[in-house]
Amino acid sequence: MTLNLRGTPCPLNFIRTKLALEKLQPGESLTVELDGGEPDLLVSEGLQGDSSGLVAGFERQLLADGAVRLRLTRG
Repeated sequence: MTLNLRGTPCPLNFIRTKLALEKLQPGESLTVELDGGEPDLLVSEGLQGDSSGLVAGFERQLLADGAVRLRLTRG
């Protein structure tokens, strides 16, 4: 599943990412594209600091246009 959240304001980008993860089965992956800067920090730090076990895998890739692609695996 892929979510394009470029241009989505904070904290909606975090909420939409978390809701999409909750819909996945454990082991399934989600790719999220979002703007760099505050949106990246809010989503990345929020998910990495989540102690619920929702995220089992986290990979962050900086794109050429300054956006960020996150690859998340549901725990």
